[in-house]
Amino acid sequence: MSGCRIEHDAWVLVGDGEKALFFRNEGDADYPNLQILEVLEQDNPPTSEQGTDAPGRRSDGPGPHRSAMEPTDWHLMEKHRFAKDIADRLYVLAHKGKFSKLVVVAPPTTLGDLRKAFHKEVSSRVVAEVDKTLTGHPPDSIEKVLCS
Repeated sequence: MSGCRIEHDAWVLVGDGEKALFFRNEGDADYPNLQILEVLEQDNPPTSEQGTDAPGRRSDGPGPHRSAMEPTDWHLMEKHRFAKDIADRLYVLAHKGKFSKLVVVAPPTTLGDLRKAFHKEVSSRVVAEVDKTLTGHPPDSIEKVLCS
């Protein structure tokens, strides 16, 4: 997304499966100035700390043979669930008229989860999507990455 123009008062969501940053552009389209409005974080420990059961086993039919089943990845499930939480929060804010334009920045998996979870009231306000992980960057670095 080279040369992105983030209009004045447009919102920018920078998120991943564990953290979401909501910004508003206080600057203009040529010189953005992203100001943090809200931060959502999720405590998502590794799967080994969330689940203690061994993977299940199933019978392969008559006889003594049994196959192991894939273990549940609780950590990954929580990442998908957190994307839904972000979408729900944006719906509430959109319904209150807090923003009219939204730029969404997230890694590809989270971006896909968000697209599925966005209500039409939110998706109609999305003006750009960027598939990058920028949650660990400071606002001025995010501005440079988005507008370079």
